[in-house]
Amino acid sequence: MATYLIVGGSSGIGRALVDQLLDQQHTVHVWARQQRDLPASVSFTSVDVTADDQDWSTGLPDALDGLVYCPGNIDLKSFRSLKPEAFRQSFELNVVGAVRCLQAAERPLKRGTNASVVLFSTVAVQRGMPFHAAVAAAKGAVEGLTRSLAAEYVPAVRVNAIAPSLTDTPLAEKLLATDDKREASAKRHPLQQVGAPEDIAAMAAFLLSKRAAFVTGQVIGMDGGLGTI
Repeated sequence: MATYLIVGGSSGIGRALVDQLLDQQHTVHVWARQQRDLPASVSFTSVDVTADDQDWSTGLPDALDGLVYCPGNIDLKSFRSLKPEAFRQSFELNVVGAVRCLQAAERPLKRGTNASVVLFSTVAVQRGMPFHAAVAAAKGAVEGLTRSLAAEYVPAVRVNAIAPSLTDTPLAEKLLATDDKREASAKRHPLQQVGAPEDIAAMAAFLLSKRAAFVTGQVIGMDGGLGTI
C-alpha cells in the first residue's frame, strides 16, 4: 500500500479522492485549513497554503508515494472589473501554494516508490472563455509548472495535471444553485452534464497508481467534451 498527501483533501474533489484512496487501503495524509468530517484514519494537519510562515515540515512522512494539490478558486468577473490584486490572489493560491507544498515534499517524494504528483488546471486555459481571465491565467501557469517539473523530476517522480470543466463541488455551488442554472451548465457540455467530483478523483487516483507508470508531463482534460468538441 502507498502513502499519499492530499492538499485540500477535506472538500470537493480532494475529499472524494481521500475516500477512494482509503477504500484502496492506502495511507492518507491531508493538509487543509479545516478538518471538517475527515475519517479518523486520515492524518490531518491544518495548513494555509498562502502563508509564508507555515511550518511546512509538519505532518510530512519520511517518504511519499504521491502528492495531489487540489486548492483552487472560481472568480468569474469581466476583465474590466478585475483588479490586479485578483490576479495576484489567484496566482498565490493556485501556483505559489503548489510550489510551497511541492518544495516541502520534494525529498519525501523522491524517497517514495513510483512517486506521482497531480495538479489541477481548468478547461478555460485551452478554450477561451469569457470572465475566466484571472483563473485561466493562474491555471495556465500550473500547466507550465506541470511540464517543467515533469522534465526536472524524471525518472523518480511523475508529474501530471487534470483540467476539469465545471464540477459539482462546494466551490461551484453558486453556479449550480438552482435547477435552471444546473441545466444550463449541463447543456454547455457536449455530454450534457457537469462533472462529478468522484469521476475527477478517479482520474487522480489512476495517475497516482502504478497503472499510470508510463504517464508524465500530461494535462488531461476531463470536461465533458467542452475543450475539444
